[in-house]
Amino acid sequence: MSAAAARAVVIGGGIAGLASAALLARDGYQVDLLDQRDELGGRIGSWESQGFRFDTGPSWYLMPEVFEHFFSLFGTSAAAELDLTVLDPGYRVFFEGHRDAVDVRAQRSENVATFERIEPGAGRRLEEYLASADDAYRVALRRFLYSNFDSVPAQLRWDVMTRTPRLLRLLTQSLEGFIADRFEDRRLNQILGYPAVFLGTSPDRAPSMYHLMSRLDLADGVLYPQGGFRRLAEAVAGLAGRSGARLHTGATVTAVTTRPRPGRRLRAEATGVRYVDAAGVEQTLPADVVVGAADLHHLETALLPADQRTYPQDYWDRRDPGPGAVLVCLGVRGTVPQLPHHSLFFTADWRRNFDAIFGDHPGVPDPASVYVCKPSETDPTVAPDGCENLFFLVPVPPDVSLGRGGLDGGGDPAVEKVADAAVAQVEAWAGVEDLRSRTVVRRTWGPADFADDFNAWSGGALGPAHTMRQSAFLRTGNVSKRVAGLYYAGSGTVPGIGLPMCLISAELLLKRLRGDRSSDPLAASA
Repeated sequence: MSAAAARAVVIGGGIAGLASAALLARDGYQVDLLDQRDELGGRIGSWESQGFRFDTGPSWYLMPEVFEHFFSLFGTSAAAELDLTVLDPGYRVFFEGHRDAVDVRAQRSENVATFERIEPGAGRRLEEYLASADDAYRVALRRFLYSNFDSVPAQLRWDVMTRTPRLLRLLTQSLEGFIADRFEDRRLNQILGYPAVFLGTSPDRAPSMYHLMSRLDLADGVLYPQGGFRRLAEAVAGLAGRSGARLHTGATVTAVTTRPRPGRRLRAEATGVRYVDAAGVEQTLPADVVVGAADLHHLETALLPADQRTYPQDYWDRRDPGPGAVLVCLGVRGTVPQLPHHSLFFTADWRRNFDAIFGDHPGVPDPASVYVCKPSETDPTVAPDGCENLFFLVPVPPDVSLGRGGLDGGGDPAVEKVADAAVAQVEAWAGVEDLRSRTVVRRTWGPADFADDFNAWSGGALGPAHTMRQSAFLRTGNVSKRVAGLYYAGSGTVPGIGLPMCLISAELLLKRLRGDRSSDPLAASA
């Protein structure tokens, strides 16, 4: 069937769903996107109160070349769609047991000098580390991130073959071990190891291939889109709409509809979806292609009958859902000069911290490592004059029993306890003694909110972790093995979690539909 005659339904209006809708519409499909929430963007959420506007999801703009490539497919650019600002410092790190914080700057040379100051000889070793990260990142972009891993010849290119022994080591050694072989000071180990959290895991569980992440912040720098990350969602939704996709909110999908295919290898075929519209009326929407861009666990276990599930519950029981999170939004009177745009607060016993989240006996870490974003440092539109906008993220176990958040301390006790401890920790470690007394707006979210709002598996905040068993070609695939015409995009499938990966997942979907088995990004003119 030609794309021009084909109808596609995309389930989920997060960044992967919006990007999928845009690319499919651009390719000639008749596209309808359905999202159960009242606003598009998925985890790229926002919340406003008393003149404060908070991003409640992604807040780091990394891998700018991925965004640039995606926009180029539509004849535009990141500069044309977004107003990007370079952050300097990119972020500040506060360490338990150390009085002085460490700034990671926008310039690679300054970060090399910082490492050398902390540990003699570490500057040279950082240069070597970043050279290795550069090489791994280039190979990943050329051969792995834009691949569906459905063609051996596409993977066995000369640049991969000549690096095979090294790549095998990077896939089998932990990131923690890789860093410890090169640096001694705990602070440097933590700066290089914390990107594992972006991957939904810990440094001892992530393969050292992901040392490439350090190239993104220590060498390339960190950006911020003025107006917040909702601007990114608006930009991609705009591309989808201009390409002809129809975007529906308040539409809760209740089933993927199918019909039998007697005598065929795949014995069922997707025919569309059933959904409940914003008025509460059940509707059906026919389609030749169904794209699940919502939580993949939910789609497989709740929207398909048992005999049509590629990934039934026992599959997920063997997988790692990644961390949960407690989120805290504070609107604060006055300034907080101790904090730049991004701040990280790292506990001394990191292993104990991560084991509490990912180990066999999970519990909320005490103390916990905490991330704080203060976008009012960079963006005057997110807070009233003379006030600050603070967003806290505290990684916790993916456990919906921790509960939900609420307004002004009104969330479930376990969630509010985590929030209170994080605020007190920032006050003490950063020397902000009166943060609580100056707070005029407060709202929290817990793992149960992620489950309610996004059908998130186990209440996870990011998506399935990038452990050694859940990365690259071992990650959950993006096509159903039981239902013809059913495909997946988003953080649950290849290539993984994070905004850039979700954009790439939409491109991988289109390559799958086109029968493109290459490992290359699509050409802008394609």
